[in-house]
Amino acid sequence: MSDSQPARRYRFGAFEADAATGELRRQGIRIKLNAQPFQVLCLLLERPGELLTREEISRELWPDGTFVDYEHGVNSAVNRIREALRDTAGNPRFVETLARRGYRFVAPVERIGPNGNGSPPISESAPVPPPADSAPQTPPSTEPDVNLLDRILASPEDLPKTSHPVVQTLFVGLQLMYLGFYVGALANLAEIEDLLSVLPRAFELLLVIVVTAAIMIPVRAFVLCLVLFYAPRVSEKFLKLWPLLLTLDELWALSPFLLLHHINFGLALACTALLVYSPFAQRSLILMGAGKVEPTASPTRG
Repeated sequence: MSDSQPARRYRFGAFEADAATGELRRQGIRIKLNAQPFQVLCLLLERPGELLTREEISRELWPDGTFVDYEHGVNSAVNRIREALRDTAGNPRFVETLARRGYRFVAPVERIGPNGNGSPPISESAPVPPPADSAPQTPPSTEPDVNLLDRILASPEDLPKTSHPVVQTLFVGLQLMYLGFYVGALANLAEIEDLLSVLPRAFELLLVIVVTAAIMIPVRAFVLCLVLFYAPRVSEKFLKLWPLLLTLDELWALSPFLLLHHINFGLALACTALLVYSPFAQRSLILMGAGKVEPTASPTRG
């Protein structure tokens, strides 16, 4: 891309590309993509739905004409893009091959302004099957530098479509549940200390409960404000915070055992098993739109 063009950010599917920083992210998690493949990706995103020939790509990548085998270089760059986007040449969701001509970006692309607001999608074209005579390309079998959790966790495309009030209510309910745990633990420290007294390092365990509860109360308040006040880029901000929530939520999944003066061991174990899933449920609810502004219904005309 020429230097005279303003740097842009693009959103497509679960991905965001920032031309200013050269970063590609999936659900807020950075995916490694070298400079030349990223430059080709930006060329495709700038002209979604249009043919981008191999000659045009080579002129951008090697403007002085020093690269001789540009066919191999362009093909390699496109393969790296497909690897990063988890795309395939045989069933393209993003980059389509036009045999002996070039490539075309087939997914809707949204440009993101400096304030984080997106413009209407540049292209609404749906992926179409490649021409019958297109040469099949074998996608790379590995995806380096992609976070392991990102490989196994659900993406927005994997989750069901549910009404905004449902997902927001469930998400807010989970945050209030945890706030209840923290406040209840801090209000009953004497009882918890007595319960832990039979265990080794009882004081250290009590200190962990106090410190994590004191830390997580403002964190939960922050998350609630993000969702209730529809903060910009809620999903990205929550996903950055999610590793901390995952760690401490799994620790607090043991909180039912602090109630052994009131419930039996079996019930505490059953509640703990349910709480182990809670951080993953929160992540799914955010990706399903818990923090997004619900579209306003247009008024009916009489």
